[in-house]
Amino acid sequence: MLDKIRERIEGEIEKLTYELNVELPDRISKAVELGDLRENAEYKSALERQQFVQARISQLGQRMSELSKIDLKAMPVDRVGFGSRVTIHDRSTDMELEFTLVAGDFMDLDGGQVSMASPIGQGLTGAREGEEVSIQLPIGERTYLVKKLVTLPQQVGLAG
Repeated sequence: MLDKIRERIEGEIEKLTYELNVELPDRISKAVELGDLRENAEYKSALERQQFVQARISQLGQRMSELSKIDLKAMPVDRVGFGSRVTIHDRSTDMELEFTLVAGDFMDLDGGQVSMASPIGQGLTGAREGEEVSIQLPIGERTYLVKKLVTLPQQVGLAG
C-alpha cells in the first residue's frame, strides 16, 4: 500500500517536474513573442500554471516526507486508521459503503478512497469492527456501523 502511494507520488512529481522545466518555459517564451505582456492571456495562464505546479511539487515532497515517517509496527491493528479498508453500513440509507482511508489530498470516491481529513475519515478514525459511530456531515448526522475492517498492518502481513 505505501509502495503504491510512493509510486503514485513519484510519478506525479516526475510529470510535474517535466512540465515545469520543459513545457512551461516553452509556453512562456512563445507567449512573450506575442508581444504586450500586460494583456497577454497565454503569458498569464502559463505563469499561473507555473506557480501551481511549483506549489504542487512542494506539497508532494512534503507528503513523501510524511510517508517515510509511518511506522507500520506502531499502528493499531484493530482500529480504523491510515490505509485501512473499511466496510460500513449507513443506518439511515441502509446502504453499504466500502473504501480505503487515504492521506488528505488523495481522495477518489469513484476509486473507493476517502480522505482521512474528511468528516467521514475523521469520524471513523479509531473505530473498531462492530462499532457504531455518529458523524456530523453537511447533510446532517449519520450513524455508521463498521462491518468490516482490514488495517494497513494487516494488509502487509504484520498482524493476523
